[in-house]
Amino acid sequence: MTRSLPLPVLTSLTSRQSLKLRHYPGIDTAITTALTCNPVDPTGKNSKQIAVAVIPARYSSTRLPGKPLLEIAGKPLILWVAERALAARSVARAIIATDDKRIFDTVTSAGFEAMMTRGDHASGTDRVAEVARTLDAEIIVNVQGDEPLIEPETIDRAVKELEADREILMATTSEPIAEAAEVLNPAVVKIVIDDDGYATSFSRNPTPWPNQAVTRHGSIEAALRNEPALLFSFRKHTGLYVYRRDFLLEFAGWPQTESEASESLEQLRALERGVKIKVVEAASPSIGVDTIEDLERVRALIERETRIAV
Repeated sequence: MTRSLPLPVLTSLTSRQSLKLRHYPGIDTAITTALTCNPVDPTGKNSKQIAVAVIPARYSSTRLPGKPLLEIAGKPLILWVAERALAARSVARAIIATDDKRIFDTVTSAGFEAMMTRGDHASGTDRVAEVARTLDAEIIVNVQGDEPLIEPETIDRAVKELEADREILMATTSEPIAEAAEVLNPAVVKIVIDDDGYATSFSRNPTPWPNQAVTRHGSIEAALRNEPALLFSFRKHTGLYVYRRDFLLEFAGWPQTESEASESLEQLRALERGVKIKVVEAASPSIGVDTIEDLERVRALIERETRIAV
């Protein structure tokens, strides 16, 4: 069941909120923001609209039930994600892929596209692939449905990698880790990147493991506390994937690997089969909403900057 978003509705989406976040290492209040409003005019960027964004959204969440519909500054979280995906210059359409009628109704009543999908998908990527089968687009962007602050330029950077190099099948994005708490937080996915800009590993555990520092100080917590420079060894994975459509459909046909299931990280399914995943630097930091603390943090940021803008 689908609902297409007609051009008049698309062109009526005339503004977006772009939060540019900067990190200041070693400070708990590490993120400050400056909010600006820029026009979203799809008719003015047609030549670069080469991708379709699909945003997977489940109502059921172990840590934060009903997450897509939780409000941020008076608007459901999932609509923040949709608006930011549509603001990317490379994105022609943004479709929310969901197995929940409540999410579908909320999205479509707000004038956005949504598609009902099966409820038994192993991952968000598999849900995106179900929608991608119905699309005529070479490049598919998977913007995770809990990234209300993702920078549109970050999406464009990842799409550009596939546009520039036909050999790249899949790309993702990363950003620096600025706080020791993020290194230790299993909700924050850590990524290791080789000298050519490709991912070598993803994990919810601290990686790369600072073995010598841990030996010196007795624990990773003590190592991070006593050697702040260790933070520069870590990067976190941003909630975004870009795939060539044909590869995505092949990917969805592969069974889950053991490590994918244990870590709940679908990108390991590709990595462990030898697929090279290009990693792009995010245009600015983001905050994935995995917990109530994340939600309150995002609410505070957006509400504060909205007041400043007014």
